[in-house]
Amino acid sequence: MGSNEEDTLPLQPPIRLPSDGELVAAVRETPLATGLLAGETADPAFTPDAVEALRDGSDDKVLQVWADACRLTLGTDEALFMEVVRLFLGGGPLTDDVPAALTDLGLISQTPPHTLTPLGLWAAGQVIGTATGQDIPVMGALADQDAGSLLHGLRSYPEPERDEELAGWLADRDRGEAAAEIAAALAEASPLSRAVGVELLATGLGDEGTRVLDGLLGEPKLGAVVAARVGREERPPTPEEIAWAFVDMAAALLEFGGETAEVIKSVSQGMEKDEQASTIALLALGDHPWTERVLLVFIDHHPDERVVAAARKALRRHGLMDARG
Repeated sequence: MGSNEEDTLPLQPPIRLPSDGELVAAVRETPLATGLLAGETADPAFTPDAVEALRDGSDDKVLQVWADACRLTLGTDEALFMEVVRLFLGGGPLTDDVPAALTDLGLISQTPPHTLTPLGLWAAGQVIGTATGQDIPVMGALADQDAGSLLHGLRSYPEPERDEELAGWLADRDRGEAAAEIAAALAEASPLSRAVGVELLATGLGDEGTRVLDGLLGEPKLGAVVAARVGREERPPTPEEIAWAFVDMAAALLEFGGETAEVIKSVSQGMEKDEQASTIALLALGDHPWTERVLLVFIDHHPDERVVAAARKALRRHGLMDARG
């Protein structure tokens, strides 16, 4: 397994979409749907059942039919797909002729500036999500989710949007129970989700969050991560916990899609090269599931040979320990 996928799409911030009802109305007003519903257009991608769903189906059914059509069109034309991705990622409006396939589907505005329509933004999220395996977050979609799903969903949220989404999630919950639910989700969360959860408890849930964090400090491994992230120096880690917390913090940056050089710089901040090498050596003692990936990042990308050698040795020792159980 490689240390970092250079072509992996970084986690995307949330998008704001109209209601499902408004999206369905936009679908039915597209040139393609208008022609299909009027019987003036025939498209082999749309069966009679699909056309009937567009006419009288539920919102979910209409959006499923349109999502399938967008995936088919963009999945078979790389140039169209890349143009939609470019616009989704913030590229400027189209200046050349707009491909008819994109306007027919209602994805690009027909008048200047030629940017993604709200329906296009929705479709881009669907298609990019399918292509990358990454769920593109939508503002307001986490209110009814459990704490684990909340933390996973909030991984890419900038602070203002995170606060807004958290407020919606808390709206019908007791704050103390919500803090306890988030705390209970931390152990099984991914590294970045765990970092988000610790931050929410430290800054977003008042005294209830602080009390829960205090209770977590005594937990093996997780307590060491909490102490490191919130600066609780009175809770010293064991050598094994140093390794676990180091990997967890590096893994959170990698999970977000951080550049490997920035990841190394961030987790090594304030340490001389010899100290970095000795810290890396401790990673052989840990059982964090991201240990191998983090060590490979240091082996492949660290500029100092002493640290690289320490990472190679730690990886060998870690493999032997895994083999012995």
